[in-house]
Amino acid sequence: MLHSLPWLEPISPLWLKIVIVALGLVTIVFLAETLHRYTDDKSELSRKIVHIGSGNVILIAWWLQIPETIGIAASLVTSAIALVSYQIPILPGINSVGRRSLGTFFYAVSIGVLIAWFWPIQQYQYAAIGILIMTWGDGLAGLIGQKWGKHRYQIWGIKKSWEGSLAMFLASYIVSSLILLNVQGNLWQTWLVPIAIALFATIVETFSKLGIDNLTVPLGSAALAFFLSQFLA
Repeated sequence: MLHSLPWLEPISPLWLKIVIVALGLVTIVFLAETLHRYTDDKSELSRKIVHIGSGNVILIAWWLQIPETIGIAASLVTSAIALVSYQIPILPGINSVGRRSLGTFFYAVSIGVLIAWFWPIQQYQYAAIGILIMTWGDGLAGLIGQKWGKHRYQIWGIKKSWEGSLAMFLASYIVSSLILLNVQGNLWQTWLVPIAIALFATIVETFSKLGIDNLTVPLGSAALAFFLSQFLA
C-alpha cells in the first residue's frame, strides 16, 4: 500500500510532515496568484491550478500518515478562509468576489469530511478516490470543455460540452483504477468498480450548480467506491 513506502519511513516527526504538506499548498497558491497578477487574463486558469494542485495533497497526507485531527483542522481553516475570500479579495486568483459559486468552500469541506470518515478506519484509498476524482475529473473537464468544447448541450439551464463530460469520465476512471490497482491488485473488481464510479461522478457533475459538485462528487464517489468494493469483495 502507498503508506508503506520505505523511503517515507525516516520522515517521522509530525511537525516535519505538516511542514511538507503546508509547503506544497503554499507553493501551489503562490503559483496561481502569480499567474493571476502578472498575466492578461488567467483567473479561471489560476483557479484550476489550485483546484488540481491542492487536491493531490491528499496523496501526501496518505503517504505521510497525517493524523485525521490535523487534516480536519486544516479543512476547517481553509473553509473559513474560502468564505471570507468571497467577500474580501484575499486571494483574487482563486475566488472572484461576487462569483456565484461556493466551489472552493465545498472543496475544503469535502476534504475534511472524507478524512474524518476514512482515516479512522484506515481506508485512505476511498478518501483519495473522492478527492482526486474532483481534482482531476472536474479540473480537466473545465479546462478541456472551455478550450475544445465544440459540442454543447444544456440540461436545466446548465451548459456543458460533450468533450468536457468525456474528460470527466476518463479522468475519473483512470484515477479510480490506479488507486484500486495499487491497493487491491489486478482483480476484476479493480476494473469494474471504476466504471460505475466514473459514470456516477460524470452525471453528478453535469447536474451541479453553484459549485455544489465540489461536495457531491467527492463524497458520492468515495461512498460508492467504498460500498461497491465491500459488496463485491
